[in-house]
Amino acid sequence: MIEIRQVGHAFGERTVLRDLTLDLPERRIAVVGANGSGKSTFARLLNGLLVPNSGTVRVDGLDTRRDGKAVRRKVGFVFQNPDNQIVLPVVAEDLAFGLKNLGLPKDEIGRRVDEALDRYDLRPLRDHPAHLLSGGQKQLLAIAGVLAMAPEVIVFDEPTTLLDLRNKRRIAQAIDALPQRAIVVSHDLAFLEHFDRVLVFEDGRVAIDDRPAVALPAYVAMMS
Repeated sequence: MIEIRQVGHAFGERTVLRDLTLDLPERRIAVVGANGSGKSTFARLLNGLLVPNSGTVRVDGLDTRRDGKAVRRKVGFVFQNPDNQIVLPVVAEDLAFGLKNLGLPKDEIGRRVDEALDRYDLRPLRDHPAHLLSGGQKQLLAIAGVLAMAPEVIVFDEPTTLLDLRNKRRIAQAIDALPQRAIVVSHDLAFLEHFDRVLVFEDGRVAIDDRPAVALPAYVAMMS
């Protein structure tokens, strides 16, 4: 369970989130809103990449302010631009990077890397330079790297924004197939139609919190 209680956040004089109180138990939650509405800041609070100026964010009782490392083991994060997430120059090495930081045995690291490569058809690219992958392959590598860490929840910040239509569909299918719970920030409303819940952000607050059939048309009306 992710619990958000009276959370506010500002960057200098600019307030970006205001008095948010939410529980996030659903399997698939979408987060939408205009640019500057606070949705990306909200996403970064969920695994402690940011700590709120006021209020608390807890994951299974762990406070992101005090227990950030433990929270990030439970909640993975996939950035909009995978170049911000890919650390090492070779595909397999990059997949192993986070696992080594967990102190896992070598055979367990190898097993998880192989599983991640197979899941996303990346095995032929095992020894390929990561920076020479296509945009879609880079995003799959970023997802695979997070998935290898075995989090319980994965947060995606606009994972399809930089991709062409074919790769958008591929990433959408990959997210849909995840066994983990997913919280997805996206402008791709068609992708979100089958989610369990949609949070619509406006001016740092949740303006609409409902199922997609209600929330998405209301969001489109707000933007028109």
